[in-house]
Amino acid sequence: MRMNTDALVLRVKDTGESDRLVTLLTSEFGVLRAFANRAKKINSKMHGATQSLCYSDFSVYKSRDSYIIDDAVAKEVFFELRDDIEKLALAQYFCSLAEELAPEMEPARDFLRVILNSLHLLRTQRRSKDFLKAVTELKFMAFVGFMPDLTVCSRCGNEPDGEMLFNVSEGCLYCQGCGSGEKITPGILAAMRHVCANPVERMYSFSLPENEEKRLAYICEKFLLAQTRRQFKALDFYKSLF
Repeated sequence: MRMNTDALVLRVKDTGESDRLVTLLTSEFGVLRAFANRAKKINSKMHGATQSLCYSDFSVYKSRDSYIIDDAVAKEVFFELRDDIEKLALAQYFCSLAEELAPEMEPARDFLRVILNSLHLLRTQRRSKDFLKAVTELKFMAFVGFMPDLTVCSRCGNEPDGEMLFNVSEGCLYCQGCGSGEKITPGILAAMRHVCANPVERMYSFSLPENEEKRLAYICEKFLLAQTRRQFKALDFYKSLF
C-alpha cells in the first residue's frame, strides 16, 4: 500500500543513529506516524523535509505494521519561528492540538489548512498570538464536534442583548441572571460566531481591540480544556513564557 500526500511535520523523534519517527498531519489520511530511514543524516534528501514545522509532499508505504517514508520534498518551511521562543512555543502547541484532535487514517484537510494558515500568519506577524491561538482552538473544537451554541440564552431563549455569559463546560450562552459563565462582550460573541460559521479561508477576517483579543484567547482556551478534559504540556510551556 503506497500513499502520496501533502503533510505538515508535527513532531520528530530520532531513532537509532540516523533514522526518524515522524508524526505527520496529512490532508488525505489525518495523523500518520511513519519512519524515515537515514533522514537524520545531513546528506539525506529527506533531511530537511522531515524536520518539525516543515510542510512537504510525502510518499509513504506500509511495511508489516509500520509506515515508511521513502520520499519527501519540502514545499514550505516555518523554521523562522525558531528565532522567537514565544512563536515557536505557540506553533508547537498548535501541533500538539492537531496531533491530539485530528483523526487518524481519515481525511483531515481542514485541520491542515487551519494550522498552515495560522503558522503563516504567526510567521508574518499579520495577526497577534492571542488572535491566532483563539481562532485555532475554537475552529479545532468545532471540527471535532464541540461546536458551542452561540445563538440564544439556553435558559430563557432570548437573543443576546449586551454582555452575555458563556459557560465553557456546557458550551452555551446565558443571560446574566439565567446562569453562570465567563462574561463576553458583543464583540467577542460576534468573533466566536464568525470563526464557527465561516470556512477556513474567511474565519480570520475580523478584528477586535487588543484587550478583547486577550479575553477571546482566555475564553477559547478554557472552553477547549473543559470540553476535552485534557492537559497540553505545550500550552503550559507557552504560558510559562509570560
